[in-house]
Amino acid sequence: MRLGTILFCLRRRAFWYTGGLRFARPRPELELPHLWAEHRTPLFRPLRGEEMTLQRNKLTNLRLALARLDGLTLLPGETLSFWRAVGKPTRRKGYVEGMILRNGQVTAGVGGGMCQMTNLLYWMTLHTPLTVTERWRHGYDVFPDCSRTQPFGSGATCFYNYMDLMVRNDTEHTWRLTLRLTETHLEGEWRAGVPCDRRYEVYEKEHYIQGEYWGGFTRHNTLYRRCFTLEGELLADEYVVENHAMMMYDPMLPGNTPETTVSK
Repeated sequence: MRLGTILFCLRRRAFWYTGGLRFARPRPELELPHLWAEHRTPLFRPLRGEEMTLQRNKLTNLRLALARLDGLTLLPGETLSFWRAVGKPTRRKGYVEGMILRNGQVTAGVGGGMCQMTNLLYWMTLHTPLTVTERWRHGYDVFPDCSRTQPFGSGATCFYNYMDLMVRNDTEHTWRLTLRLTETHLEGEWRAGVPCDRRYEVYEKEHYIQGEYWGGFTRHNTLYRRCFTLEGELLADEYVVENHAMMMYDPMLPGNTPETTVSK
C-alpha cells in the first residue's frame, strides 16, 4: 500500500506539470466585489474524549490550508487544485494529528480534518457556474440526519495528493475564493467581477437505504441542480453526481429524515 501511494502521488505530480493546465494564483490587484456564493460550517461536533481533542487539532490544520487557499483567483480557463495549492500536510510545516476516516474507522492522522475545507469548497462551487472537474465522494456516511442541512453526498473527500478537488473556470469572468476561520465556523465565499444574475438549488433524487448481506446498511442517492434567474425563471435542471456510502450509524435512530426508505 505504501508503494502504491507513492506511485499515485508521483503520477499526480506529473499530471500537474504535464497536463497542460493553468492554475489559480493570488491576484490581489484585481477588484472582484460581487458575491455569488457563500457558506459556513461549524468547527465542532459534540463528541467526547480523544475525538474532541482531534477536532481541536483540526483548527491548526485548517488555518495552514486556509493561508494557501484564501485569495486564489481564477482567470478564464484556469483551474484550482486543492492539493496543488495546499501542498503536502507534514509535521515540518506545522500540521498536527486530526481526525481521519480509514477503512471505516475514526483514527488520527497528520493533517486530519481537511475534508471540512473540501466539503465547503465543493458545496459553494455547486452554487456558481464554475465547473468541478474532479471530486471524490465520501465512502462512509458518518453522522445521522438529525443535524444535516444539506443533501446526503454533497461533500467531497480528499487524500494527498491523488484524491483531489479541482475546479475550472469555464466562464468569461474572473473569480476569487475567500476563506475565514472564526471561533466557531469555517466560512467561505466565491466572488466575481460581474454581479450575480442567477441562483442555484441542489437537491437529491432516488434516495434509499439498503440492508446488506453482511449486516450493515448502505446509502444511495443522486444529486441534481436547478439554475434560476433572479426573477425565478428556470434555466436548467441538470444531473450532478451519484453517491454510494456505507453507513456508520443505525438508520433507525430517532431524528433521521422521515422520507428515508430502507429496503432489504
